[in-house]
Amino acid sequence: MDEFLNPDDRKQLGKLMETSILDVMDATDEQLVDRLVDHVADDPGKRMQVLHKLLGEGACRSIGIYPIPIDFKLSVVVPVYNEERWIREIVRRVQAVPINKEIILVDDCSKDGTRQILRDEMEPVDNIRVIYHEKNQGKGAALRTGFQHTSGDVIIVQDADLEYDPAEYPKLIQPIIENRADVVFGSRFIGDSHRVLYYWHSVANKMLTTLSNWFTNLNLTDMETCYKVFRKEVLAGIKLKSNRFGFEPEITAKIAKKKKPGWRVYEVPISYSGRTYEEGKKIGLKDAFTALWCIIRYKIAN
Repeated sequence: MDEFLNPDDRKQLGKLMETSILDVMDATDEQLVDRLVDHVADDPGKRMQVLHKLLGEGACRSIGIYPIPIDFKLSVVVPVYNEERWIREIVRRVQAVPINKEIILVDDCSKDGTRQILRDEMEPVDNIRVIYHEKNQGKGAALRTGFQHTSGDVIIVQDADLEYDPAEYPKLIQPIIENRADVVFGSRFIGDSHRVLYYWHSVANKMLTTLSNWFTNLNLTDMETCYKVFRKEVLAGIKLKSNRFGFEPEITAKIAKKKKPGWRVYEVPISYSGRTYEEGKKIGLKDAFTALWCIIRYKIAN
């Protein structure tokens, strides 16, 4: 990392590195450290070099720090329905992710103040595109519309509430960037933190995932997850039909049907901060039965 410093600072840093850790803690020139941080903070390439030298390439890759091609573009598709309370914050969090991106917001005929926020605050932003449905059709329909307007190399589904954290995009797209996967599912059930909420929801999720696995011969742990990531070629070859939450089993079944070669599917652990029905959660028992029907339907026919 000393190549980022001028000769005097480099010499001073060298002296500090020769002392013990305790001596460094007492003697470190804060201005020197500040200059180093300032020099690399705004340059992703320099940040990467510093972290690789400090941690090593293997450790960096294990925590989602890896080089992303300079011409890479991520498309974030966000179905929106009555999210006046959360829409500003979720867009802020998506924008904060240091990856070149476009954001496709599809408003599914919201009845609260969401549309006004989208018109006044989101439409003027260069990398945001807002599309409006004039009739409420459901999450699946909103995603179909959004997918049609993407131009990125990789597409990710983002719910408009705060249940899923956009800060996890780097580790979600990593298997695709490194050419190990074509599709990535973010799993809430393989080892990351989550808010403790409804027991029977988790039971239903696991039952639906197990049934889906029986029909698709995949070994997923979380078929119903929001976080699904695709190479653009994957979605280009799939015709989607489900309008509501049947999207999840439908897309899973159609990905599994691709053969010779099949799509490479990965799962990565994600955190989950579920919300209550009082906080705006929309999925219900009816949607569980719809998912069950879709699992069977899309095994038999397209």
